[in-house]
Amino acid sequence: MRSLPDSRKRSTNLSDRFTSTTVLSVAGLTNYIQTLLEYDEQLTQVWVTGEVTSTQAHCSGLFFTLQDPDASAAISCVVWSAQLKALAQLPATGEKVIVLGRLRLYPQRGQYQLMVWQTLPAGEGLRALRYRQLRDRLEAEGLFDGERKRALPPHPQTIAVVTSAQAAAWGDIQRTLKQRYPGLQVLFSPAIVQGEQAPESIVTAMQRVERDGRAEVLILARGGGATEDLACFNDERVVRAIAECSMPVISGIGHQRDESLADLVADACAHTPTAAAAQVVPLFMQLWEEHQERVAALQVAMSQHLETVQAQLQQLKLRLQRLQLNRQLEQEQGALARLQQQLSQVTQGRVQQALLKQQFLAEKLVALDPQAVLKRGYAVVRQNNDNIVRSSNTLRLEQDLTIQLSEGRIKVKVTEILDNTGTTKVD
Repeated sequence: MRSLPDSRKRSTNLSDRFTSTTVLSVAGLTNYIQTLLEYDEQLTQVWVTGEVTSTQAHCSGLFFTLQDPDASAAISCVVWSAQLKALAQLPATGEKVIVLGRLRLYPQRGQYQLMVWQTLPAGEGLRALRYRQLRDRLEAEGLFDGERKRALPPHPQTIAVVTSAQAAAWGDIQRTLKQRYPGLQVLFSPAIVQGEQAPESIVTAMQRVERDGRAEVLILARGGGATEDLACFNDERVVRAIAECSMPVISGIGHQRDESLADLVADACAHTPTAAAAQVVPLFMQLWEEHQERVAALQVAMSQHLETVQAQLQQLKLRLQRLQLNRQLEQEQGALARLQQQLSQVTQGRVQQALLKQQFLAEKLVALDPQAVLKRGYAVVRQNNDNIVRSSNTLRLEQDLTIQLSEGRIKVKVTEILDNTGTTKVD
């Protein structure tokens, strides 16, 4: 027979030591703890002081959380509706109170709760005081001013998300973005969003997105929770990281009752991660419908414009028909022909006159031509220096002269000089 391993032997030996009277069921253990708590004389009526970190009104009563800021301990409390009117002060978030009540344990959830009968004011809570002081200081620096808030891009192509990988917020954001804007690139930068390590983790996640450089807008999200669970979003490091981010930041922390400092400094704020995702991208189907409406409106406008232009064209055609351009064109052509005929007649008359004048001048030139005179029997007498002899008074005896005839020249010598009467002149 094979021996069991040592661990199996130890388990068997331990099982043999327990009997049915010593092993407790879950209900048995819970009942035992309930008996210890609810019937302890110190806990049947106890005064507890702490800071109210969250409140939730219900038809059955007022539920709130009482926290010790220094010890980081918290307890759930309830004031039933019938007891609310007897309270000296209603619990409010951020206030420090003293409560009177008794402990009750609920077996179904395995949780204990302080059932409150009375609440007394104990001054402003430490956590609320620190929150108010930090808020006043950051507000004085202008980190919450509306002028510094940037508009979200209308049609982003790449979105970064900073939240916990285990949070339901991440799944809600993915589904919302996919439904509203298919094809969108989503960059996930995981971070711790609850506890002491959360502020540094959130800042690191945002810096990781900054170094990547592809995102156009950043969603900082968490899926709700109690006020004490959202303390990281009131941390100064987180607030300054949001203020210094190079891209617009939208917060979707998921708490509608309280407003965190991260909501105040962010460029946009939504009550839930789903609402943040819906606010950061438009609805694609709505864009498509609006596009179709614009196309239809453009078609209607073009059709109306075309009808208007066609009507104007038809009016111009009718005007052209009434103007009878063909008839006017024929009249203009007839007038042009008459002008051409008149121009031709005037030109011919002037040419004829010019020809007659030319003929007259030619005849006059012929009459004045020395050669023509010579042909009629006349002659030109020249001295040796080619001067024409016009008077016999300029001649002397024995002087050589040249006589130019119509054809040729002759040389002569003066032998006798006569005056107009034919008498010989005597020097």
